[in-house]
Amino acid sequence: MGLLSHKVERDEIKPGNHIYTWRAVFTYSHHGIFVGGSKVVHFTRILNADDEDNSDLIKGISSSCLTFPDCGFRQPSSGVVLSCLDCFLGNGSLYLFEYGVTPSAFLAKLRGGTCTTAESDPSETVIHRAMYLLQNGFGNYDVFKNNCEDFALYCKTGLLIVDTPGVGRSGQASSVIGAPLAALLSSPLKLLMPSPVGVATVTAGMYCMSRYATDIGVRSDVIKVAVEDLAVNLGWNGSEEDEVPDDGSSSALITL
Repeated sequence: MGLLSHKVERDEIKPGNHIYTWRAVFTYSHHGIFVGGSKVVHFTRILNADDEDNSDLIKGISSSCLTFPDCGFRQPSSGVVLSCLDCFLGNGSLYLFEYGVTPSAFLAKLRGGTCTTAESDPSETVIHRAMYLLQNGFGNYDVFKNNCEDFALYCKTGLLIVDTPGVGRSGQASSVIGAPLAALLSSPLKLLMPSPVGVATVTAGMYCMSRYATDIGVRSDVIKVAVEDLAVNLGWNGSEEDEVPDDGSSSALITL
């Protein structure tokens, strides 16, 4: 287990694994569930017509993949996408998100969005959730409250945060918020601590603890929600007319 993230080779991953790849020189990471057959189910924001064709946001949802005809499959108005592993990774390397890590291992990570203390459910349950959400969607994409890491974390654990506005399950999002917060809270210490090393140490400690406090493995405001009940628990608006028909026609091209 590295201090930044856990890089693996393609032959090391198994169906049901939560995988990710770094984008823009480790600026952010994109997450998904490997479902076997060189296929990944992941969650992206729905692109507008004005988005550039070469945007990083479109990597992994190409409809022109020459290897897999179903690469890029998604339901209309849904951000949940089925991609081949090559398109998901783009030019990036492959990393494995770790589950059931110890608190000390979690705190030792320099970046959020790489591991959790929560335990993963069995792989068949994880794959079922991912494929169900591919057909039924995962709500509206939100970089802080409902992003690709939140999607993968839910598929792996079935845990949902309830009645608490703010940051979702994503460790990546909590890192973005936690770092400035830690710096702000530690700034008064500059008056008491003349040493920059001392202030930096306290700031780093606050940053790590803020990440740990938002981890789904230790939060008290999470519940286990069946994927079939997810829309009700998240308050998604929809009618029977908007639901995807369960006649098998929409998934005819999907092969794992």
